[in-house]
Amino acid sequence: MLTIPVYENIIFHDRNPHAEPLFVDEHGRVLRFALKPGQSIAEHNAPHSPLHILILKGSGLFSGGDQEPQQFGQGMLLTFDMGEYHAVQAKDEELVFLAFMHGVPEELKGPSS
Repeated sequence: MLTIPVYENIIFHDRNPHAEPLFVDEHGRVLRFALKPGQSIAEHNAPHSPLHILILKGSGLFSGGDQEPQQFGQGMLLTFDMGEYHAVQAKDEELVFLAFMHGVPEELKGPSS
């Protein structure tokens, strides 16, 4: 069993949100995002995986395929379909969440054996 302390050593960057891989293997990955107040993640998608977000700290505006931002906070689980566009914005407090995805993009796999 592997254990990962998700509330320890959270890194925030002054200019941009910080995404830190907490776990990556051939089956999927878990990233921890940390946003300072006012920071945002522009609309994008995960073309090859559904996306599951668990908010650990704070609250922010999250938009999905319907483009309507909604505020969600600590303890909420959000799910996005494979390829569904989404965006995030931290309002007036720090926002920390985990993102769970299936598979690993080719650029993260490293050299083939």
